[in-house]
Amino acid sequence: MGMRKKYSIEVDCANCANKMEEAAGRVKQVTAAEIDFLKLEMTIEFEDGADEKEVMEAVVKACKRVEEDCEVFLPWEEHEEHEHGGHEHHEHHHEHEHHHEHEHHHEHGECCCHEHHHDDDDDDEHDHCHEHHHDHDKCCHEHHHEHSECCHHDDDDDDDENMLPVIIRIALSAVITIVMLILEKTGVISVPESWAGINSASDIAVVAVFLVSYLIIGYDLLAKAVKNIARGQFLDEIFLMAVASVGAMALCEFTEGTAVMIFFRIGELFEDYAVGKSKKNIEALMDIRPDYANIEENGQLRRVAPDSVETGSIIVIQPGEKVPIDGIVVSGTSSLNTAALTGESLPVEVGENDEVLSGSVNMTGVLHLKTTTEFGESTISRILKLVRESGEKKTPTENFIKKFARFYTPIVCGLALALALLGPSVTLLFGLSGANAGEVWMDWIYRALTFLVVSCPCALVISIPLSFFAGIGCESRNGVLVKGSGYIDALSKTKTVVFDKTGTMTKGVFEVVGIHHCHIQEEKLLELAAYAESSSSHPIAKSLLKAYGKEIDRTLVESIEEIGGNGIVATIGQPGIARGVKVRVAVGNDRLMKKLGISFIPCHSTGTIVHVAIDGEYSGHILITDILRPTAKKAIRDLKLTGVEKTVMLTGDSEGVAKTVAKELMIDETHAGLLPADKVAKIEEILDKKQAPHDTIVFVGDGINDAPVLSRADVGIAMGGLGSDAAIEAADIVLMDDDPAKIALAIKIARKAMRIVYENIFGAIGIKVLCLLISALGILGTYAMWLAIFADTGVLVLAVLNSMRALSFRDRSSVKEG
Repeated sequence: MGMRKKYSIEVDCANCANKMEEAAGRVKQVTAAEIDFLKLEMTIEFEDGADEKEVMEAVVKACKRVEEDCEVFLPWEEHEEHEHGGHEHHEHHHEHEHHHEHEHHHEHGECCCHEHHHDDDDDDEHDHCHEHHHDHDKCCHEHHHEHSECCHHDDDDDDDENMLPVIIRIALSAVITIVMLILEKTGVISVPESWAGINSASDIAVVAVFLVSYLIIGYDLLAKAVKNIARGQFLDEIFLMAVASVGAMALCEFTEGTAVMIFFRIGELFEDYAVGKSKKNIEALMDIRPDYANIEENGQLRRVAPDSVETGSIIVIQPGEKVPIDGIVVSGTSSLNTAALTGESLPVEVGENDEVLSGSVNMTGVLHLKTTTEFGESTISRILKLVRESGEKKTPTENFIKKFARFYTPIVCGLALALALLGPSVTLLFGLSGANAGEVWMDWIYRALTFLVVSCPCALVISIPLSFFAGIGCESRNGVLVKGSGYIDALSKTKTVVFDKTGTMTKGVFEVVGIHHCHIQEEKLLELAAYAESSSSHPIAKSLLKAYGKEIDRTLVESIEEIGGNGIVATIGQPGIARGVKVRVAVGNDRLMKKLGISFIPCHSTGTIVHVAIDGEYSGHILITDILRPTAKKAIRDLKLTGVEKTVMLTGDSEGVAKTVAKELMIDETHAGLLPADKVAKIEEILDKKQAPHDTIVFVGDGINDAPVLSRADVGIAMGGLGSDAAIEAADIVLMDDDPAKIALAIKIARKAMRIVYENIFGAIGIKVLCLLISALGILGTYAMWLAIFADTGVLVLAVLNSMRALSFRDRSSVKEG
């Protein structure tokens, strides 16, 4: 795969975005092009060795040929604009042609140097939020461009201002048309039935007023249609509306011709508003990006860009502020609102030595944190990256709609032409109507025009991706991050859920509860086991170190050999004894003892058994138990209620421990004693046994050794709070609060989103097909055009409103604990 880059775009029509995507994909040295209309982002994959600037200039030209008014914002153009714009002003405005005006605020620290940061993603993606921090090594004056919440308010005002001229034109045209219609119906004026029937000054005046009303609302659409045709771009919604309305005006159906334009404009306006509103709702749910971090210097707090804070720095979070970077509390106590991360509204109490995740909001006391990551690797950055990437790959449903729209419109245009030409010819040839030839031709042309109005595919093109987008937003609000709309589709078809045990269904918090069959002092056995495991990050190792409770002198540990899935063998200089005395300590499970040929005593207690052998002689074993997650039972019961047919647990733990946990949780099937490779093989086996190809197998895990299994399952779900980076990267869905009960909730939200998608598909197509038949058969006569307007604008409005339902979800079937 070649280089992939993202670019912000501006385009006001979903169907146009699809055509731009196709045009961009045909450019030389572009291997793939994806446009997310709802996020206004274009993703381009280049061939190896391609010149990005050269290729993107060709992409922009290709997009402009398709949609003249579109914009593709290239990062180097913005850099040039900043460079030429100068930095002497403390406040400047950067305005794109798409009318979003962003106010850039500059904050200056105490130093006199000028540091100008540029906050881009690792892959130089252009973030559409337009928060810029530019790096210039030669300058030292700190210069931050930040977007506060007032920016969103400004955007709302700009959107309203942009809509106002169109609303005025719609209102003016509608008032004129309605007044003329009332005058016609009351007999005050008469409207000519044909252009040949215009015989008087009053007829000319009436037609002129109708034409003025028509041009007020449609002059720019007509001009755009002519430009598109001149460029060879036709058979789109602009072409359809232009032909239908001009045709109606040519037939002296002035009211209908103007109404087509008015309602098409209303549909466009509603589409822009609904999409914008949905985007803002979802952005509000994920508005957790911190603007700054507080560094304390000489007793004063100084605000700096989060990406300039190094790991291990001390930052201060005051009440009401967002936590910018993951860290450990070094002083202070407070309550944190973690709703943006986990979906949970209850505050979390934190104090000294507690871990705090970025994106949380400090509610009460002042906290001093020692940062544990860089900003780019913190929880908040990972979340934002996942959310940005969530729309990169389209679902089969979205691809179907895109292809459907591509072929549907030309087919409908062909059918409309056939109606206009063949309909009257056959009618006159076989004498099927008593009307004269002129009336027959006008009747069939009118049917063809209504046919064109009905056919506009906008309702499908915009409502389907909007449904997925809203579904992902609803999942995010509930603490479930979905990396793409395809996983919404797959999750809705879940039949089997496979769980890892440790850290997933259990807390992964182990405690030493006993030392059995010990041939030496118990304290000595625990000490040697702790020294052997001192370099391991495994939860078992942590529990041994915690139980030992003393400082580890790492100079005594001379060599460590880790045997995957078995344990550790280490050479240790015995603490408290002359340094020349060394022992070889083996610490691990039954398999390790068998591998080393050491006879051991099995343990009949339930828990994890850690055998210890010293210099090849068995010395006893340590019993460690894990704690079930409080919502583990609820998770399994809720899954059963959602219709999941089977639950499975895979673990590297012993058979006895696995069966005990599985029985308590009522898991259907369990497989114990598995190495990481064994888990992959078991998932392969489960996948091979799927009853239907579209059935989804979900795997839920948390550790680095779960990454291969997460990648292999149809849908991989990782624990995001405590899970390893490798697991989160490999997973398709991330649970931000490590709550397995959220899996059932995620499935329900996905099913609701997919139900809405299918309602829109079948509803829109069904209504359109019915209206097309009515139009073709001429059942409603001169009222058919009004039905066509409903089939276009009305169906669009209904479909978009229905899509927005996916933003909310009320769970009525969940099992209540307690």
